[in-house]
Amino acid sequence: MLKKYLYTLLFLGWVVIITVLSLFSFSSMDLDTGTLNIPYADKITHFIFYMVFGFTGCLSLRERTKGSLGLAKTLKIVLVLAIIYGILIEILQFTLTTDRMAEMGDVLANTLGAFSGIGLIRWVFSKKNPLKWKF
Repeated sequence: MLKKYLYTLLFLGWVVIITVLSLFSFSSMDLDTGTLNIPYADKITHFIFYMVFGFTGCLSLRERTKGSLGLAKTLKIVLVLAIIYGILIEILQFTLTTDRMAEMGDVLANTLGAFSGIGLIRWVFSKKNPLKWKF
């Protein structure tokens, strides 16, 4: 049973991880970040999180529809879903949390990450690769 819904479970788990990490306050925890200072580390994190969101979202939708939805339509659906979800998370950060900030830069990083994730899907299922979209 788990094998049948592997990508769907991975995608839903990833969405939960993004939600928790985006809305949970880490300021009350004593986290030693050391002296490592990476410029734009939070934007890079947003980009990577939403790249995985886009990639696993496409695989999940493919799994749920057995590839009958079509690659192009799936990519559009997942891209729109990722953008809306990213904006919603930023709104929730603004309204529900006291120590988290909503930033347009985060929305941009989320969107670019989602584009990268679906671009990776397009490459994986391209004519140059042996994987087929339909089951």
